[in-house]
Amino acid sequence: HVQSTELAFAAILADGSVVAWGHREYGGDCAAVQDQLVGVKHIQGSAYAFAAILESGRVVTWGHPGYGGDSSSVQALLSDVTHPVTHVQASERAFAAIRTDGQVVAWGHAEYGGDASRVQNQLQNVQHIAASKGAFAGIRADGKVVAWGGSGYGGDSSKVQDRLRDVTQIKASDCGFTAIV
Repeated sequence: HVQSTELAFAAILADGSVVAWGHREYGGDCAAVQDQLVGVKHIQGSAYAFAAILESGRVVTWGHPGYGGDSSSVQALLSDVTHPVTHVQASERAFAAIRTDGQVVAWGHAEYGGDASRVQNQLQNVQHIAASKGAFAGIRADGKVVAWGGSGYGGDSSKVQDRLRDVTQIKASDCGFTAIV
């Protein structure tokens, strides 16, 4: 499994460890977290950072802090073994993770979806997340959609919220989302 940022690559090796290369500040150097990158099952890249999901469901990040490479503010939520992370999605400058309890954890640049506090109370039983360049949209188990991030990237669905019911899929473009019912 190989993922990329705009200036670096990261690969999961057969033993579950990770090797990264490319521009050091933009994800090409994972030395600071190398000892934590054990049992990696998935890697996701933003423009300049990586997030890795370990077999334990814990998430490890590295790369440019302004692009999600620093998850220290939410690390307790990303390391909860009671509710491990199952999926991570990336916008250009942020990440969003789904935990087994259906809660969503977001970090990175606030205007690119790294701050979900405006809709956090609605992010319950989330089953899937899609990402545009600067926003996220999540489908809940009840088929409702919750969006956050930059409004110019689809992060504000308030004008169509009443029609976002019984959604089965979300597709993203650079600047918005399409919901399929």
